[in-house]
Formats: sequence, structure tokens, C-alpha cells
Amino acid sequence: MLELILVLFIAIFLAWCLSKYLSKVMANQPMWGDGLFRWIENPVYRLLGVSPQQQMNWKQYSLAFVVSCIFLAVAILAIFMTQAWLPLNPNHAPNMSWDLALHTVISFLTNTNQQHYSGQAQLSYLSQMTGIVGLQVITPMMGLALVVATLRAFFYQRPSHITADVAEQPDQILIGNYWADVIRPTVRFLLPLCFVWSLLLNSQGVPATFQGGPEVQLIDKANTVQTQKIPLGPVAPMVAIKQLGSNGGGWYGPNSSVPLENPTPFSNLLEMIAILLIPVTVIFMVGHFTQRKKFAYFVFGCMLFMSIISGAAAVWSESMSSTASQFAVMEGKEQRFGPAASAVWAALTTQVNNGSVNMMHDSSAPLTGLVELINMLINAIWGGVGCGLQQFMIYLLLAVFIAGLMTGRTPELFGRKIEAAEIKLLAIIILIQPLVILAFTALSLSVPGISGISNPGPHGISQVFYEYVSAFANNGSGFEGLGDNTVWWNVTCSIALLLGRFPTLILPLMIATRLAAKRKAPETAGSLQVETPTFALTLITIVVLLTLLQFMPVLVLGPIADQLLLVKG
Repeated sequence: MLELILVLFIAIFLAWCLSKYLSKVMANQPMWGDGLFRWIENPVYRLLGVSPQQQMNWKQYSLAFVVSCIFLAVAILAIFMTQAWLPLNPNHAPNMSWDLALHTVISFLTNTNQQHYSGQAQLSYLSQMTGIVGLQVITPMMGLALVVATLRAFFYQRPSHITADVAEQPDQILIGNYWADVIRPTVRFLLPLCFVWSLLLNSQGVPATFQGGPEVQLIDKANTVQTQKIPLGPVAPMVAIKQLGSNGGGWYGPNSSVPLENPTPFSNLLEMIAILLIPVTVIFMVGHFTQRKKFAYFVFGCMLFMSIISGAAAVWSESMSSTASQFAVMEGKEQRFGPAASAVWAALTTQVNNGSVNMMHDSSAPLTGLVELINMLINAIWGGVGCGLQQFMIYLLLAVFIAGLMTGRTPELFGRKIEAAEIKLLAIIILIQPLVILAFTALSLSVPGISGISNPGPHGISQVFYEYVSAFANNGSGFEGLGDNTVWWNVTCSIALLLGRFPTLILPLMIATRLAAKRKAPETAGSLQVETPTFALTLITIVVLLTLLQFMPVLVLGPIADQLLLVKG
């Protein structure tokens, strides 16, 4: 618990320091270094053929987002499927099959980084640096851009020539420029931060080289193979962006449990802080960006409360596991970290849409697995860069609607009424999650021979359920023990990845612009005040109840039954 509190304290302090700067970047305010940054940004705008000053409505903004994703997907899919013939492939990685390449592209395009491949064995340096690291840099900023556009709509101020009693059309609401909202924070915020983190990790021994790696003599002389090649590469930059960008996909297959990717206690601390840093910075940024610091503290307070409860539950479960011996507790965990420290990482990586691991989640105690699943099902305990706040806004709208029903008032948020059209869109977002996750889980378990589970009992149910929850939550971690590199898993997880990303980012933006077009009522003593402890408790209660009502049966059949069998012995 002390380690959890230390990581939270350092990450929150650094995030608070960075939040005002990020707000200035997203608000396009003058700042030191404009000349240098524009020297980098302007050629990019010219290459894309766009003007950063041109304002967009929600349709233009969403279309630009989708088009940019399609272009990146096609380009990187081609690289993965031809990497054997391309340069920077010293380890002679073969071309990817179509289904694995498709899943990998969609996984990294959706800022999920769910890996059905082993990085050091199946990807060339070129694929890692362009396809993997490139998407790890760009996709978090896409999420940030969409949530900033949504905030502009929620807190929309009408131009002076439009009177307050006139209703506008949603298409008339201008919410910024997508290309500027992606490129500015990438150049001015994320890349400098990644550079600093890369140097810090490299100082701890994380490799940063283009060499193919040495061959070493094996100790076991009886082995038919006498040498083994140690894979190296530009690992430190990828680890920096994978943690800072809520990505999680490691250079090595076993991720941050590999000593080369996470060699020291200080590198372990750096990586855990990086997991939280930008998502928390975005929360504090809301106060500066909207000039409503009270609202930012309300969001922060809700997320921090859920984070502490989740982290404490994971540490307690892993430390007090009812397994038969200390050897069983250590199974699947690095000796360097142990069960409790591994549980801290597991809690943080599933609170954030990060998905990196420093232990085998399949080996965690059943109740620890339950905590990990609930974190991802909620998907708004910090969440990813931008998309975590976007998911929180979905819960906020739902809580306002339910509170309005309970008090007999038309629900309002920030002075604008939430009516039937907005509720229908909200219902679509909420219903997609259980429909996708439960349907694919049921199909995988009921059709013989496609699940690939390594355990036929309740733990096998958890393995399948976890994979789809992780995909839909854009988290990327896995229980493993699952044969997931098949056409079935690659295709169905790709569908879950897409449906977990695009509706969650685009539909709240659509709702926000519909609200912005309405006449704003003055806030009075009778208005619903969302920035209060009472409403925060209401919102958290709704989040927990919604998660339990939708998924309690499969949670009982999976991790809870697993725990009962463990206690029974």
C-alpha cells in the first residue's frame, strides 16, 4: 500500500505541474518555444494539405478522425505483411499472416496494444519503430483531441451576434481543428516527455540500439542448441511511449517482466508513474481549459476514490491469497517484484487503458483477477489518454438523467436539458459493451475447439471473458494461458477493439454538440449541482451498480467461482 500511495502521490504532483502547460497547448495560446514548434508543425500541415486555423463542426471533426485512422491502418498493414523484405530486420522476422497483421494494426490503432504476437520474435525493427511506436505516439493524441473537442461543446459559449434565446443547429457548433488538436500536443507535449522518459529508462539499463543482439553460450551443455541470441533493439523509446501514452504493448512478449525492459526497482517506479501521468494530467487540464476548476476536482475526486479502493483490493487479495504455499503465490510473478508489488502494477495498468504487465495476470489470485476485470469494465478509473475522461462523461450524463428521474425534474447538465434524442444515443453507448463482450464470450465457450483455453474450469471462463473485456476496454492486457493467435481470436477481438473505441469517442461528441445547440438556462438554486460530494457518491454508485447488473453472472461463473474452489482446496 505504501508503494501504491507513493506512485499516486508522485504521479498526481507531476500531473498537476504539467496540466496548465497542456491546457495552453490545447487552447492554442501563445507560449515559449512557438517559433521552434511551428518550424516542426507547419511542414506537417502542408504535407497533409490542411489549415490548422480552419474550424470544424462535429461531423467534419469525426470524419477527419476516421479518415486518418483508415490511412494509417492501410499503410501499417502493408508494412507488417511485407516486413521480411524490408530493411531493419536483423533478426529475420517473417511476414505476418493477414489475420494477425489485421488484429495488430487495429489493436495499436485503437490505442489498445493487445498483443497476439511476441514482439521480439515476430516483428522487425522497422515494424516496431514505424507501425508500433508510430501508432503509440499518434493514437493517444487522437483520444486527447476528441475529448478536448467534447469539452469545447459541453462548455460552448455562443458568439456575441447570437442571442441566448435562439436555438442553433448542432452542425453550426464549431469545436476546433482536428489536425491541430492532434499535431500540437504530439510535438509540444508528448514527444518531449517521451524523450525525457527514454533517457531515464536508458540510464537504468533499458537497451537503445540498432544492433541485432549478442549470442551467448548456454550453461546447459546437454542442450542440442549451444547458443542463444539475446534480442535487443531501440527498447527504451518504445517503453517510454508505451507507458506514457496508455499503450502497453511491450518490445518483448512478456512485457515489463523482462529484465531488459524493466531492469531495476527505479525503472519499475518510473514505468508505474508513467502509466498514470498523462491521464491524470488531462483531468487537471480540464479545470484550466474550461475555467471550471471545481468540475475538474469533482472528476479527479471520483477517479481517485475508485483508484484507491481498487488498488487496495488488489494488494489485499494478492497478499492474502488462500493458495496452498508461498511457491504458489509466486507462480507467474517476477522474484524481483513479488506478489504485492505486482498487484500494484496490475491495479494501475487496468485502471488506466494501459495493459502493460510485470507479472502473468493469469497467475494472479482469482479475486485480483476480479479487480482487474471490474477496473476494465468501468473503464473510467483514470482511463486512457482522453478516452478515460470521455467514458467518465458518459457515466456523468447517465447519472444526471437518473438523478433527474429521482427528483422529478428534467435532467440538465451545465444549464442545458438532456432530452430523448441524447438519451437514445447514450443508451446505444451503454448497451454496446455487454452485447459485444457477452456474445463473443458465449460463442467462444460454446463452440468446441475455438476458445483455446488452458483450463476447463471457471478459470477458463475468466480467460475468455478477460480477453474480450480487455479488447473492448482498449486496455490490451491478457490473462494469457490462452491460444489467441488464431483467425477466430484475431477477427473477433478486432471487432471488439473497434466497437470499444470509435462509438465511445464519437457519440459523446455528438451528444455534447446537440446540448451546445440548445438554449442555456441560467443556473439557479434549483438546478442540479453535479460538483458536490453527494452527486459524486451517486455517480460512483451508479457506475458500480451498472457494472454488476450487466456482468455479475459471468463474474460469478469465472473469478468468484475460481476463488471458492481455491478456498475449498
